[in-house]
Amino acid sequence: MMLATLFQQQQRKYRYWLLGLGLALLVAMLLSLQLGAVGVGIEALWQPVSRLEQQVFWQLRLPRTLLAVLVGASLALCGAVLQVLLHNPLAEPGLIGISSGASLAAVLTLSLSVHLGLSLPYWSLSLAAFVGALLVTLLLLALARRRLGPGALLLFGVAVGILANAVLTWLLYLADDASLRSFLFWMMGSLGHGQPLSLWLPALVTLVWLVTQGRRLDMLALGDNQARLLGLNVRWLQPRLVLAVCLLTAFSVAMAGPIGFVGLVVPHLLRLLVGGKQRFLLPASMLAGAMVLTLADVAARTVLTVGELPIGAVTATLGAPVFIWLLVRRHAGA
Repeated sequence: MMLATLFQQQQRKYRYWLLGLGLALLVAMLLSLQLGAVGVGIEALWQPVSRLEQQVFWQLRLPRTLLAVLVGASLALCGAVLQVLLHNPLAEPGLIGISSGASLAAVLTLSLSVHLGLSLPYWSLSLAAFVGALLVTLLLLALARRRLGPGALLLFGVAVGILANAVLTWLLYLADDASLRSFLFWMMGSLGHGQPLSLWLPALVTLVWLVTQGRRLDMLALGDNQARLLGLNVRWLQPRLVLAVCLLTAFSVAMAGPIGFVGLVVPHLLRLLVGGKQRFLLPASMLAGAMVLTLADVAARTVLTVGELPIGAVTATLGAPVFIWLLVRRHAGA
C-alpha cells in the first residue's frame, strides 16, 4: 500500500513538472512572437493589422519561433538519449561528430561556391550540412552494427571532430574577408534561415518516435546485460537510437548551425532536479530544450538595438558556466 502511494505521488510530481514546463514553453513562444526589431502583437493571429506586421508575423516571426521549438526539443532530447546510450551523464550531440561533419560540409559548399563564382540558393547550406551530417551518421551506424560499444561511438565522434576542425581551420585561413564572415556567422548558429521545410517532417516523426522510448531506455540505463535479462533486444534497439539521434542532430545543425550546450545542460539539470526516469525525462527534456532555445533566440534578437547576436554565442555564454558548475559538482561528489 505504501509503495502504491509513493508511486502515485511520484507520478503526480512528474505531471506537475510537465505541466509547468509546458506553460513555460507557451510563455516563451508568446514572447518570441511579439519581441524583435519590429514589435508585433499577438492579436495578429485573430484581427487585421498592418501589412508590414502581417509579413513580419507570418513570414518571419512564426516560422522562426516554431524552428526554435523544434531544434531546441531535438537537441535536448538527443542529449538525454545519448547520456543513457553512452552511459555518460555529460554526453551531448556534438560529441559524436555529427555537428562537425555538418559544419565541414556547409563551409566546403560555401568555399566552392565562392571559388567557382556561383550564386547558391538560400537553402543550399542547410542541405549541404544535412548531407555532411548524414555521412557521419552512416559511419556511426556501421560502427553500431559491429557492436563495438558506446565507447567506440564516443571516440569516433571525437576523432571526426578533430579532423573536421583541422580542415575547417585550413578553409578559414585561406578564405577572403567576405567568405570568412559568412563562415563564422553560420558556424555560430542562427535561426534566420530554417529551410528547406521538407526536412521538418522527418524530424517531427523521429522526435515523436524517440520520445516514446522511455520505458526501453529505463531498462537500457541498467546496463546492456541487465536489459537483455529484462527482455530488451539491445542489438535491435541501439542502432535505431543512434540513427534517430543522428538524424535529429543533423536536422538541427542543418537548420540552425551548430548550437552547443542545450543537449548537455538541459537533460542533466532535469535529472538532478527530478530524477532519472526516462519515461518522464524524455518529454521533460523536449519541453525544456524548446523553451531554453526559444528564450535564447529572443535574447539574440533583442539584446542589440541593431542586428542580432548569433544564437550559438548566446547558448554558449549561458551554458558554459552551468557546464563548469556541473563538472565541479561531479568532481566534488566523486
